[in-house]
Amino acid sequence: MSGAVLIVEDDHNLRLTLEDNLAEEGYQVSSAATAAEAWAQLCGRPYEVVVLDIMLPDGDGYSLCRRIRQEGLGCRVLMLTARTLEDDLVKGFEAGADDYLGKPYRLRELLARVNSLSRRGGVGPAPEVLRFAGFELNLGKRTLADGEGKLIELTKTEFDLLHCLLRSRDRVLTRDEILDQVWGKEVVVDSHTVDNFVSSLKRKLGWQPRSRFHIRTVRGVGYRLELDE
Repeated sequence: MSGAVLIVEDDHNLRLTLEDNLAEEGYQVSSAATAAEAWAQLCGRPYEVVVLDIMLPDGDGYSLCRRIRQEGLGCRVLMLTARTLEDDLVKGFEAGADDYLGKPYRLRELLARVNSLSRRGGVGPAPEVLRFAGFELNLGKRTLADGEGKLIELTKTEFDLLHCLLRSRDRVLTRDEILDQVWGKEVVVDSHTVDNFVSSLKRKLGWQPRSRFHIRTVRGVGYRLELDE
């Protein structure tokens, strides 16, 4: 069985065609029509290759590619675009793309490029240290330090909750999604437990309205972590 491929393409017919052809090649294929949908899927499972269109309804492929690299996701990126000027190509590679294919393209060439990227494997493991709003979350040591290097004591659940929110920053996570990712699908926990742990986490992080991070409550849904750039 070949690896997992994510297709990010807003053209419905083109997306379905790519899904069918890559599935026939033996790939485990997922797809997304927007950058937000793509990021949600990238946070949910590992992919070997992302086939990424540049023009998306809610942003552009360059920004999504940069985010993939900044978060250290171990996938190769093949950009698809009608833009074939040299400046566009350079911009794509500077954003972290591994390959570039202009539209219209030949299907056999696209399949060959995806296959080549898949054989090359990932770009390396995700970084062990996530930096945000002056804090450092060390995934290997499972520690959290403030801007002065002072360690902030977190429980296992608080640490996992913070990591979960950081992985999906700027996206609303429902309470059920948080429960599945932090507590596990097999564990039965009241959804309001999430509220208690979010409050505890904000208190330990010393959150104030002027802080550079915000854990927003989305009423009736869940939470969204926002960071001030």
